[in-house]
Amino acid sequence: MAGVGMHKCGRYPEKTCSELAVVAAVNALDDANVPWGDVQAAYASHVAQGVSVGEAICEKLGLTGIPILNVENACASGSTAVREAFYAVGHGVYDVVLVIGVEKMGRGVLGGAGEEGGLERLLGLNVMPALYALKANEHMHKYGTTKEQMAKVSVKNHKNGCLNPYSHFQKEFTVEEVLASRMICDPITLLQCCPTSDGAAAAVICAEDVVRKYNYKTKVFIAGTALQTEKYGSEQDLTSRTAQVAYEMAGLGPKDISLAEVHDAFTIGEILHYESLGFCPRGEGGRLIDEGRTEISGDIPVNPSGGLQSRGHPLGMTGVAQVCEVVWQLRGEAQGRQVKDPRVGLTHTQGAGGVCSVNIFVR
Repeated sequence: MAGVGMHKCGRYPEKTCSELAVVAAVNALDDANVPWGDVQAAYASHVAQGVSVGEAICEKLGLTGIPILNVENACASGSTAVREAFYAVGHGVYDVVLVIGVEKMGRGVLGGAGEEGGLERLLGLNVMPALYALKANEHMHKYGTTKEQMAKVSVKNHKNGCLNPYSHFQKEFTVEEVLASRMICDPITLLQCCPTSDGAAAAVICAEDVVRKYNYKTKVFIAGTALQTEKYGSEQDLTSRTAQVAYEMAGLGPKDISLAEVHDAFTIGEILHYESLGFCPRGEGGRLIDEGRTEISGDIPVNPSGGLQSRGHPLGMTGVAQVCEVVWQLRGEAQGRQVKDPRVGLTHTQGAGGVCSVNIFVR
């Protein structure tokens, strides 16, 4: 990872998505000290921004004739773009590529996948708060997870978001305030839902033998990457299965992870991911948040950026924004929210329709 950059998440009705993306791209190129003319290919991730968004972005950067690939894979779009760029560089197709993730989102409840007239839509299962509420109630019933434990995820991540200049929301809340906020889908309240935000993030990926041509920053490598979808008859949940592939590729395990950026679109999601990623046994995610182990000062910091809960969740941006945070952390550049001596970072996204991505980074 030669360089990363972002545009602050928020609401930008006066800006196009390509204008947001150009800011992030220029920041990443500047961070990498890579001239735009040296970029050999670009990958643009988004979910609902229309046709040829990557071309619209790169036109503003300059028409250089390079291959431009538009990537859509629900909430895992950005992570998928990073994975595809990594493999292209790793196999020697390119030496320098740019990954850009961007989204402008409407207000309202976060929807999901499902064809017109399909069963998911008829049952309301493409409404994300409803789907996560079902997961929350199941976990509460099976393991005794409490509403207070879920609220603590929101409290932690909003506190972390106050330390991140790129976060949409920079305000702290108490457990009581989270629980007292408007009910969305029992037991999930408003302050346990990610905001629908606008934003952009970018990363420059270089071959190892050329990166020193541009800068001498701390090297951050992609050590493992996995992209999986749902599978009939699998004994593992999707995140566990995906993480296992990434851990095996990296030659690492859950105990090696210094920090993680995970998909906390709704608070119960983060608790479930603690377990699926192997940070604690099944059913003990609530205890992990109770004990403060996932705080920035804990032994397995999770979402030091503020996560989707506070930074925001512009769909096509999220996976790339997670990479930005991990790179800053591994370089020791995450001012105000720096994790102590991180060596290995993990990013995790999952999306509607049953897709999951896990990437592992080392320095």
